[in-house]
Amino acid sequence: MGSWARLPDDTVLLLLEWLDAGSLINLGSTCRALFAYTAYDQLWRELAVAHPSANFQWRGSWRASVRRLPHAKLPKIECRNLFSDALHRPFVCSQIKLTSYASDIPGSTSIPKMARLSRADFDASWSTRPFMLTDVVNKWRLFEEWDQEALVAKHGDTVFRAEAVDWPMGMYFQYMNETEDESPLYLFDRGFVEKMRLHVGPNGDYAPPECFQEDLFTVLGQQRPDHRWLIIGPARSGSTFHKDPNSTSAWNAVIRGSKYWIMFPPSILPPGVHMSEDEGEVTSPLSIAEWLLTFHQEARRRPGCWEGVCREGEVLHVPSGWWHLVVNLDPAIAITQNFVPRSSLDSVLHFLRDKADQVSGFATTVKDAHALFEARLKESHPDLVAQMGALPSKKRKWEEVVGNEGEGGDKGGFAFGFGDDDVEKDES
Repeated sequence: MGSWARLPDDTVLLLLEWLDAGSLINLGSTCRALFAYTAYDQLWRELAVAHPSANFQWRGSWRASVRRLPHAKLPKIECRNLFSDALHRPFVCSQIKLTSYASDIPGSTSIPKMARLSRADFDASWSTRPFMLTDVVNKWRLFEEWDQEALVAKHGDTVFRAEAVDWPMGMYFQYMNETEDESPLYLFDRGFVEKMRLHVGPNGDYAPPECFQEDLFTVLGQQRPDHRWLIIGPARSGSTFHKDPNSTSAWNAVIRGSKYWIMFPPSILPPGVHMSEDEGEVTSPLSIAEWLLTFHQEARRRPGCWEGVCREGEVLHVPSGWWHLVVNLDPAIAITQNFVPRSSLDSVLHFLRDKADQVSGFATTVKDAHALFEARLKESHPDLVAQMGALPSKKRKWEEVVGNEGEGGDKGGFAFGFGDDDVEKDES
């Protein structure tokens, strides 16, 4: 490796990120060790995403796809004398057995399951708690119709968003079935209802469960923020810890496959997660697999932890403000939707007003989401607005600058934005 051998493994990979495909190929031809580094598939994934090609085809790996070669024809050079944690760790993470983390869930932390739940019971007892319903999704028409083969046959050429790329569904399924990525690309598309010409509602392809049907954002009509997504991904794909946008609640329905969820109340920061002082940025520097390897046991011991497996035909409720990590235990197809029940109306209004820089999902024509929402509520739900009373006034500028050293309270204001399809999405 010459002078490269003096550098830490992580530094070598950082430097290689600056090279284009031709330079990686040329450098990799100089010695076995550099071949191993330049063949690291994540480097080629970043090239593919940064420089999308209209003629891109998935060929079994990112390296093969960028080079436009069948995966079997890629050069294979033995590098048995190279020992690199930077190369080995992602491989280990891509091979972990997820079921070991999703089994033996303590009863005290298990997310409760029930067959169905009325709207009245939800409002009275469950709107601020996670739970799963087992006898709702299995009644949907698309639950009977949707699987990989059926979706490819009907929508294989339709383009969907998968994080930072736009691919036909057929190619995404090909990728999903063959990828060995540590953190696989996740299909997360906000326009699926229109693209697939689905009918949402009673006697349609699917309908929100009864207990989730009150959604105060509906007063915004066409001006409401993005609120529903089709989610498809292989095992190991999912979302690292986050809160849902705009302080909304959410439900997540599994059509095929199963998902492991681990959740914390708004005021309890999960282990391995760091939040900025203004709660506007969250950092979880680990992949889902590495977080499980490093922090899962600690998380189970932390007060407030809830976890469970949402299986095929079940739907999970994510209360407003709750931290959650979700990972597919096997290839999965799901639908998620965000909504505003009256129990979280106050927190949504506070968020829209006090954290305007973190508000997401609205069209650029909406300049003041809080003012718009409050005005529409006064028109359609005057009694509800009157019951809430006026929101507390904003802090004076000096108080915002110096803070309140004696003030405790919830540190759970962060929410990932789902409004821009160019930004990586996170599962509700």
